[in-house]
Amino acid sequence: MGKEGLFVIHQLKRLGSGPRLDHFMRTHVSRLLRTDLLAVLAELQRQDNISLSMKIYEVARKEIWYHPDMFFYRDMLMMLARNKREEETRQVWADLRSEAVRFDQHTYGDIVRAFTDGGLPALAMEFYDEMRSSPDPPLSLPFRVILKGLIPFPELRERVKADFLELFPNMIIYDPPEDFDDEEG
Repeated sequence: MGKEGLFVIHQLKRLGSGPRLDHFMRTHVSRLLRTDLLAVLAELQRQDNISLSMKIYEVARKEIWYHPDMFFYRDMLMMLARNKREEETRQVWADLRSEAVRFDQHTYGDIVRAFTDGGLPALAMEFYDEMRSSPDPPLSLPFRVILKGLIPFPELRERVKADFLELFPNMIIYDPPEDFDDEEG
């Protein structure tokens, strides 16, 4: 990241919100080069700064060089999952759909797992349903990743397990012992 990007991150965090932030966004953030703007977004995501990440996300989507990208959306969704942000997730998901971005099976598996790990199983299952309706052929590894993340949610795990066994009838699924959750706590 260049000096300009570092300056922008420092100023964004210092200003917080309000009219001064809006003015700064118009005068400085809009001048950033593509690589610096994306580096600023990545750094804010790394710091789990949701409000500023969402602002930079919106700016990036309006740039002339922007084109829909699976990884751009994946990174936003992973950050939102870590921070249990349902409203922003729904907004990003709506944007993704409106731009006809498709995830591959592995990315779906990672996102579903991130939302189960983040304690948002309902959202995780919405992404899972989207994965199941994807035109891409199903792969076993994303299912295994999802099944491991669903250990704390036995009802949901059974649903995914049934789908897995239907799609991959000759494969074996490891089921943890019944007292697995008790040993962790």
